[in-house]
Amino acid sequence: MKNKGRYILLTAALAGAYFWHGPQATATASQAATPLQSVPAPPPGPAAPATEPSPPCVIPPEYREARAAPRWLSGELGLFVARIDPKTLQVIDAVGHNADEVFPLASSYKVPVLWATLKDVDAGRISVTERFTVTPEQRSLGGHPADGSDLPTMLYRMIHNSDNTATDILHRRVGLAAPQRLADDLQLCHTRLILPTKTWWTGQAGMAPAWAGPDAFTAARGEARLQLAEQLDATARTFTADQVNRDLERYFASSWKPEDDVKIHNVSTASEYATLLAHAYLRNGLSPSSAALFDKTMASGYGESKLTVRHDQFGGKGGNGHKILSMTGYVHTLAGDHIVYVFFQHNPDESYTIPNLRSAFDWINFAVDDLETAKAAPTAQRPSVPAHVATLPSLTTPDQ
Repeated sequence: MKNKGRYILLTAALAGAYFWHGPQATATASQAATPLQSVPAPPPGPAAPATEPSPPCVIPPEYREARAAPRWLSGELGLFVARIDPKTLQVIDAVGHNADEVFPLASSYKVPVLWATLKDVDAGRISVTERFTVTPEQRSLGGHPADGSDLPTMLYRMIHNSDNTATDILHRRVGLAAPQRLADDLQLCHTRLILPTKTWWTGQAGMAPAWAGPDAFTAARGEARLQLAEQLDATARTFTADQVNRDLERYFASSWKPEDDVKIHNVSTASEYATLLAHAYLRNGLSPSSAALFDKTMASGYGESKLTVRHDQFGGKGGNGHKILSMTGYVHTLAGDHIVYVFFQHNPDESYTIPNLRSAFDWINFAVDDLETAKAAPTAQRPSVPAHVATLPSLTTPDQ
């Protein structure tokens, strides 16, 4: 298929071969952990049904401005790298850039799908021995697991191979709202985790003319958003992956709009997604056996070889699409620090973003180095700029 890398999401094998399946905010961060607080949620847009009260939103943590991004990184960039207190899960120190702006997640959204699936295992709704049917109608973009694959195989393919079919099957198995509930429970009001992969591409390619559309979807919250997601997903399941691929080729060639990436895809901010990762890795509430499977699966994800900090535990997941790149992960350093990192790139000069991986990890590694340096320096010698917490943009008016 021509130009496959424009929209099919990625991970990489540990050996290094790629498998295809698819306004600036500055802050100071002190040694004391930043307490979580709540502020009112952004109001729904005019097209969103007012079905329930808006929940409170967590106040984003403070951070210091990161070093300038490597010059090869163009477009809109987001970064948040934080040292986390493992007991409170609060940010001890953080470095970032545009950390409170909304970006598309691409395949990095698969981490909460894994978490939600293992929660259902512990609840007895899914068995680790369950085997999954993989029909042509269920296949998503890219490769796919063998029919009859068991749950650990599906989870491994979802994270290590970034297999969209495995992800979509598991997302539907736990329910579209299950990953979203993980974000909602953490009051991450600018994080949307509700659409399977083929479903968001179906909506973006304009293959569901009866659907309410991206503006109504991004404005909706709660049950109204779930209803719109289920409607779109029902339509997506009537198309084969080849049909979606063909329509996407036409869409990207003629009518792609970067704002629709934010209106339709699963999205988050770098600071909110780092909060979710901190909980997923350090306090996921899973049974010992499920927690071990979570750690083992995430350790197979992409990025460990790209990190320069010495460590003894790693978990990572990235993704890419047409003018989209995301890299996320967790690392426990040999110095005893728990660090989470989130990198986002959207609408760069190039459509194919995989060559930007080296620069992305250079920026992440610079931030980790700065955290380690700040930890060793006396507090009085740390970089100091006026403390600032950015106002989170509403998803109804994404900053493009």
